[in-house]
Amino acid sequence: MRTTRRLHRVLAVSCTLALLLSGCARMLDGTAVSIFADPFRVGGLQAVDGPAGLRPDAPAPSREVDGTDGGRIDQIAAQSVSDLEAFWTTTYPNTFEGDFRPAKALISWDPTQLRGKFCDSRTFLLVNAAYCYTDNTIGWDRRLLLSALRDTYGDMAIAMVLAHEYGHAIARTAGITKRRGTPTLVAEQQADCLAGVYLRWVAQGDSPRFTLNTGDGLNGVLAAMLALRDPLLNPDEVEGGNEHGSAFERISAFQFGFTDGADSCRAIDAQEIEQRRGELPVQLQQNETGEVAVSEESVQLIIDAMNTVFTPAEPPRLDFDAAAASSCRDARPSPPASYCPATNTIVIDLPELQTMGTPSKNQKLATLSGDNTAYSALISRYVQRLQIEHGGLVLDNAAAALRTACLTGVATTKLSQGVQTSDGGFVALTAGDLDEAVAGLLTNGLAAGDVNGESVPAGFSRIDAYRTGVLGDFEHCLARFN
Repeated sequence: MRTTRRLHRVLAVSCTLALLLSGCARMLDGTAVSIFADPFRVGGLQAVDGPAGLRPDAPAPSREVDGTDGGRIDQIAAQSVSDLEAFWTTTYPNTFEGDFRPAKALISWDPTQLRGKFCDSRTFLLVNAAYCYTDNTIGWDRRLLLSALRDTYGDMAIAMVLAHEYGHAIARTAGITKRRGTPTLVAEQQADCLAGVYLRWVAQGDSPRFTLNTGDGLNGVLAAMLALRDPLLNPDEVEGGNEHGSAFERISAFQFGFTDGADSCRAIDAQEIEQRRGELPVQLQQNETGEVAVSEESVQLIIDAMNTVFTPAEPPRLDFDAAAASSCRDARPSPPASYCPATNTIVIDLPELQTMGTPSKNQKLATLSGDNTAYSALISRYVQRLQIEHGGLVLDNAAAALRTACLTGVATTKLSQGVQTSDGGFVALTAGDLDEAVAGLLTNGLAAGDVNGESVPAGFSRIDAYRTGVLGDFEHCLARFN
């Protein structure tokens, strides 16, 4: 960052890989009313922990795998496709016209071996899982991709990947994906959506082969989707080529299917995605890395930008004495950023905030890291003041936690076009910022925390609330999470 106080990016994450599955936020207890805004439900299902993965008493798979080594990865993959076909055999005719058509064959390969073919291509160095449109087959790399996903995120990561690939087959058969004319970006998010439809069925307890709890189990599925997001587009790359979508976009599509069913997947087209993207950046610009080191100057600049956007009657003060958070009489500390209503102060533990905003050097499976989660945590404390000025809002319950996530999303969108502050500073989002915010919502959860920093159990719900704000406005957040 240059000394002109020009800031190009907002937010970041720094939790260990294990925390991608369990989260590190404190959790709230309580009750709520609306089935979809209920902090203790996930798309209408109760938010609970429990088993996630292949059932020990699962029936034998109904499908065989060509090229298999007989190992555990291929066993889980065969069970996944068998389960998917059991689901879609019943579900397909209730949603789409015509008959369900199962995949012709399942093909497994080791990309380190010279021999092997899939979809008329060699599988040597093919680290991927895919649906082949030309012959209606599904294949996967068992050695590197699926093995690493399972090691990191568990059995359900394999089920998620194959649910996505089978989603392509369903969309093709149903005619919502055309062999020619449907952009890759649309086809990929239709498949993400259809994967969400299937995994809702598993989470309901209806699958004879798999279980998926709506707490850390579903968090792990979403974390795996984060890992499989598209890399950032560089300035010289063309938008709309072989795009699959950002993590924010892909998880959004998955949540549409999980919450609203297969009809919502039919509604995903180029126009819907363009509308959902709005002015949000998807491509880095010249001389832009998307990373700004967290410092007192950058923190002050974010607060100045928020003051410019929201013009509160009494803007919150900043205090970089971390110990001051413990003296607040009406809120507990929520480091690395805490808000004290009594003094209208945001207290920053700068070393901890810097740790949260430092890019991770571990890029295994494209592990997400960057500055945006740190800044989204900061913004979430700022919007506590906005809720106070609105009047009559409780700040220390589960609804407040999700309202905070929603308003953080609103603030994020406000930065999409850039904000010029009164003293010449500049703040703007860059490509990848939303993905970093989503990663933080899965890990530390502070951007979806109430005034005490306490969050709700399910990362799914935190992300859903944040997306509501990104795609909505201030009043929408207040109406939904009241």
